[in-house]
Amino acid sequence: MRLDKYITQTRILQLKATDYAEALKELLATCSFPAAEKVDRAALLASLLEREQSMTTCLGSGIALPHIRLKMKRPYLLAVGRCAKGLDYEGLPTYRDLKIVVLLLVSEDEPSYLTVLASLARSFQEGIGIERLMETSSLPTFKEQVKTLFGAPARSTHKTRTRFNHLMLKQAEKVAEGAGCSTVLIFADTFLNGAGINHGFDKFKTVIVTEQAAPIPERRNVHAVITVRSFNDGRLAQLRSAIIIGLTRGIFKYNDRLCCLSGIPGSDQFDTIVVLDLEREFQSVFTRKLDILPQTVKPEVVERVLAIATELSVEGREGRPVGTLFVVGDTEHVRPFTKQLVINPFYGYKEEDRNILNPFMDETVKEFASIDGAFIIKGDGVIESAGSFIHAPNHDYQLPGGLGTRHSAGAAISLVTDCLAVVISASGRQVTLFRRGQMLPLIEKGHGTTF
Repeated sequence: MRLDKYITQTRILQLKATDYAEALKELLATCSFPAAEKVDRAALLASLLEREQSMTTCLGSGIALPHIRLKMKRPYLLAVGRCAKGLDYEGLPTYRDLKIVVLLLVSEDEPSYLTVLASLARSFQEGIGIERLMETSSLPTFKEQVKTLFGAPARSTHKTRTRFNHLMLKQAEKVAEGAGCSTVLIFADTFLNGAGINHGFDKFKTVIVTEQAAPIPERRNVHAVITVRSFNDGRLAQLRSAIIIGLTRGIFKYNDRLCCLSGIPGSDQFDTIVVLDLEREFQSVFTRKLDILPQTVKPEVVERVLAIATELSVEGREGRPVGTLFVVGDTEHVRPFTKQLVINPFYGYKEEDRNILNPFMDETVKEFASIDGAFIIKGDGVIESAGSFIHAPNHDYQLPGGLGTRHSAGAAISLVTDCLAVVISASGRQVTLFRRGQMLPLIEKGHGTTF
């Protein structure tokens, strides 16, 4: 889906308000609803401000993403306002830095709400397209850039690069056919907003890998889009995470062969073609053709955990490396093997507020990652606890040298229960996935290696 179709020119505006509450009221006023839906804007505003009291929707970088669910037929409705001088709200300095407010209204019946919200928030936090929005002085140009940010097709790139990329796409098709590949995997972050990928691979399944929140413009034969965070110093970690996500969703099979086409993020130019045999690349995981996804775990929860783990591995916390363990799924059987080391910081909160798919949980999870112990996460993404000690029997499981008790606990709990364990090493900043005792390094030492 493309989100640009849920925002009109009249809902992209220069805010007259100087107060955050008034700004939300101004944005809500641009939203029209059928009379049959009986939407109470005053009640919506009150609910938005009530949420703001418990959890600010400011994402940093001058962006706020207030959001709410309501009864309406449309799955989503967006309104975007900008304020050059910032906004006031109850004397809190955070709101003075706001330049852009993105209001997201979501139908109560929309199942992908948290996933879309998380993707949008991540994109804004990582600054994709935001700098241009901040610098634009013309309101018509601002409106055009907002539409592009939410998925409207961007203008074509330079002719020379276009010809070269067309050549790379053609060669990728030849390589895929010659190597007997089932799928062509395209790294769309090579292009801003996915522009420039307009080649249809009619003989192959085409899968797009991207970190962008805005869906890629529609094109022929695109089987799936996998959202994975990337880092400019390398693409290997993004590739491995994308493959794990693809396996959990059933996009790939364990014996598939992929042709991967990539380029430096934002360069607008492909530069690399790689053929990957999944069975050989992930031999340790596929020794017994294991089911990679536990029955109780949603694929989007695995995506979210891997994204947070990758970010913690690369960035650490406040300049310091962080090590932690995420245990995902089969919580009923995991629980007997856990013991709280500290008071559970997630106890008593509503499930929606402690769901890892909620983007406003990112900073909370990263903050509690420094606590000794593991995160226990249900298959639907609800965080049961943090600071949990894992005491599962390891059955004399032998780990490679250099891996410690955290990895041992992850391997052990994945052996005795139907869960996934994701471990971040504080010393080496490695990210390792465990499934039924089998380990798969996603990010290894020297994770800046590219391909």
